[in-house]
Amino acid sequence: MRTEDLPVQGTQHWVVQEGLRLFIWEKYQGSPQGKPVLVLAHGSATASRESFDLKVPGHPEYSLMDFLARQGFDVFAPDMRGFGSSTKPEGHITTEQAAGDLNTVVDFICKLRGVAKVQLLAWSWGTQYSGQFVMAQPQKVKRYAAYAQMHAESPDLKARRERLATFQRAPYIRISEPGWKLRFNSLTPEAVNDPVVMDAFAKAAALVETKSPTGPQVDLLTRQPLIDASKITVPTMLIHGQYDDVADLPGLLPFFTALPNPDKQYTVIPEGGHMLHLQKGHARFQRAVADWFSAS
Repeated sequence: MRTEDLPVQGTQHWVVQEGLRLFIWEKYQGSPQGKPVLVLAHGSATASRESFDLKVPGHPEYSLMDFLARQGFDVFAPDMRGFGSSTKPEGHITTEQAAGDLNTVVDFICKLRGVAKVQLLAWSWGTQYSGQFVMAQPQKVKRYAAYAQMHAESPDLKARRERLATFQRAPYIRISEPGWKLRFNSLTPEAVNDPVVMDAFAKAAALVETKSPTGPQVDLLTRQPLIDASKITVPTMLIHGQYDDVADLPGLLPFFTALPNPDKQYTVIPEGGHMLHLQKGHARFQRAVADWFSAS
């Protein structure tokens, strides 16, 4: 049987960082051996599987991990501390702790697959801890894509500031199933959303994220900027949806301009917002990401 006809397989791994158990979900087609390794870093509210391997009834095309696995990648999606199946420590977690978790995860993956470098795609708050990791460990990253990267004046962050006291007071909050659907809207028109996808995401997130960390929100609202473009030296792509409420051209173009590596790309995908990978423009997003990481 041809490799492209084989089913995509999923495998789980665990790694320990500072006494905490971190969950890693892996997907590949055929055998993982000899494939380019791609790591996906989740955002500030949902963990890896409901973000990147969402199962939508009748719509298998929405799994980013399955798509990338069929493109020939060995794809890993870890849960940082406080998220998903990983240990949920007491107290607020920080962006720096997540960067340390990612470093441990990458070291584990490199040893597991016998590679010196990984490719890295980060989403939303993931661009902050992944950016810190890339700044500190550029020798471990071949190519980087920052998806839906926020900046201090992002419209959504401005709206969140009224809840700062709540985030500072409680290290975790409970988000209801209807609450998970709010990220599909904001500046995004209803026409780019599919209610079936929104329902699947909300159900998965409510089931997995019984409590969501607020430490990332505190960092985003009080400590910007958390990353320095001039210190991200690897080939880098910025990519976001047309209607994203945290990532926009006016806010991110100065960051893009300051990236020192001449191998860089800025991509805006229509028909999507902050949840672009689960909205109407998801196929364009998937193709753009695969093309970026397939470049030599």
